[in-house]
Amino acid sequence: MAGKSDFTAQEWEDLRKGATGAGLLVSVSDRSFFDTFKEASSLAKHVKGARDSDSQLVKELASEGGTGFGMIASPNEVQGGTFESLKASVATLQAKAPDELESYRAFVLELAESVGKAAGGGDAAEAETIEKIKSALS
Repeated sequence: MAGKSDFTAQEWEDLRKGATGAGLLVSVSDRSFFDTFKEASSLAKHVKGARDSDSQLVKELASEGGTGFGMIASPNEVQGGTFESLKASVATLQAKAPDELESYRAFVLELAESVGKAAGGGDAAEAETIEKIKSALS
């Protein structure tokens, strides 16, 4: 099992930013004022629940605060940063902790899907974004 101490600061930031960024990305893919509150709550709830994961990596990621994105990050910044971080995370895990890769993928996808379902089941834009996230994780 791998944890934070097994990665450089940049690698850890990519792992964290990729995971939380996936949830943010789904949320901003279809911006609705009231949906945003439900989606933010879902993101926080899913991350908090992951603190009980069997994966040490996921457990430690879920214990970290923040998203890695600033409060005024544009949707384009969230998209670019998330996909860049997800791709870097997959490469890092393949090289350093291949046994944690599936746990990380599952955590990220469950997080994105829970945000997509938070405001009534998602829509075409959110579904498309989730497919892009899946692609970035492969």
